[in-house]
Amino acid sequence: MKRAAVYSRSGRSRGPEAPLPAVLAKPTPPWHKRHARGLKIAAGVAAALVLGSALWISAPPRGITPQQLEAMVQKVLDAQQSPPTAADAYESILPSVVHVRGLRSPQIDAEPMPESQSGTGVVIVDTGIILTNLHVVQGASQIQIVFHDGLESEAVVVGMQPEHDLAVLQAKTIPDDLAAATLRSTQGLRPGEPVVAVGFPFGIGPSVSTGVISGLGREYQNADGKRILTNLIQFDAAVNPGNSGGPLITPEGEVIGIVTGLLNPTEHRVFIGIGFAVPIENAAGAVGLSPF
Repeated sequence: MKRAAVYSRSGRSRGPEAPLPAVLAKPTPPWHKRHARGLKIAAGVAAALVLGSALWISAPPRGITPQQLEAMVQKVLDAQQSPPTAADAYESILPSVVHVRGLRSPQIDAEPMPESQSGTGVVIVDTGIILTNLHVVQGASQIQIVFHDGLESEAVVVGMQPEHDLAVLQAKTIPDDLAAATLRSTQGLRPGEPVVAVGFPFGIGPSVSTGVISGLGREYQNADGKRILTNLIQFDAAVNPGNSGGPLITPEGEVIGIVTGLLNPTEHRVFIGIGFAVPIENAAGAVGLSPF
């Protein structure tokens, strides 16, 4: 069969019609078919990436163990978490903080005396074992404890450590859900690290104050001048009379010391920026148990 001639608008023949190139001869697929093909390619790439990630996690590169990989992931997660605040520390320790009052017996033919000392204590064993300062309860004929939930109880001294101004109390009545504080070793503590003090300054509380560790291994002569305490934690969180025996804690709410005194060169026993606490290792030794 002869090929038909192709004529231009001028009417002149251009010769037989040439075949179309192959790439133009194929019909162009509709738009939706081209789109579907692109989606299939993208889905394939995504599947390959997911599979590659799964294989990398299940079989980490040579030289990285699963334990190391887990530690790396945990480090990233920890870095994204907000650090604990003083409010967090306060809420954590509060159920373990008690108000301690030492009472004197009334004298014959004399007016009854009010409580001789007011201080703070912290529960370290959920059976009602409480740490406080010896000077808070020394000479008292009766000791009263007020727990976080308002329950009042008598307490007796079951242990003393005069060289650290510490007393161990046993409450006669305890709440059903009494919580013991978490203790932390002072090993590794550094000046400048944040601390929180909780107690009953001037009988008001529980009150919270914040500061930093100012120094370690300090010495302090107590208020009566009869005893020098050693190996103390110096801190600058505000404390006043009544804070004695209370916990000095980390932002995580862990007890690292028992507040025992404040330094003030004046006759007014108010805080001027230097407080001292007995390290918890010494305090727990007064109980005769290892805290860790």
